Amino acid sequence: MHGLLGRLVALVEWWAVGLLAGLTVVVCLGVFFRYVLNSSLVWYDEFASYLLVWLTFYGAVVAQFQERHIGFDLVVEKLAPPARRLADGVAELAVLGFQFVLFYYGWILMERMGDESTISLPWIRVAWVTSVLPITGALMLIISLWRIIGLLSRPTKTKGGHGTWSGSSSE
Repeated sequence: MHGLLGRLVALVEWWAVGLLAGLTVVVCLGVFFRYVLNSSLVWYDEFASYLLVWLTFYGAVVAQFQERHIGFDLVVEKLAPPARRLADGVAELAVLGFQFVLFYYGWILMERMGDESTISLPWIRVAWVTSVLPITGALMLIISLWRIIGLLSRPTKTKGGHGTWSGSSSE
C-alpha cells in the first residue's frame, strides 16, 4: 500500500510543481502586461488566486504524506513509546476529523456551485475550482487512514529508542 500511495503522492507533487510553474507564468504575464504594455489583463489576478489555492491544498497533501506539517516533535519524542504511540494516534484522529470535514463540505460546496462560472473567466466553472477541496480531503483521508492502520498494527517498543522525558529543560 505504501508504494502505491507513494507513487500517487509523487504524481500530486508533480502536479503541484506544474501549478507553481503556471502561477509563475500567469503572474509574470500580469506584471508584463500592466507595467510594460500598460494594459492590464482582466483575468490574471483571479486565475492566479485559484492557482495559489490549488497549490496550497495539493502541497498540503504532499506535506502530510512526508510528515512535514508542524507538530510538537520535541515533546512527543520525549514520551515513553506507549505514550508516544497514543499521542500519535490522537493527533492522527484529530487530523482525520478535519480531513473528513474538508472532504464532505468541499463536496457539498462543489455540488452547490455546480454551473456557476467565475467572474472574469466565464468558461471556468466554480465547481472545477472548488473541486480541490474534496479531492485533497480524500487524498489526505487515505493517508491518515493508512497511518492509523500502521499505528495499530505496529508493535509497541518498550526498549531502546528515545528515553522518557524527565521534565528537565536541560535535556
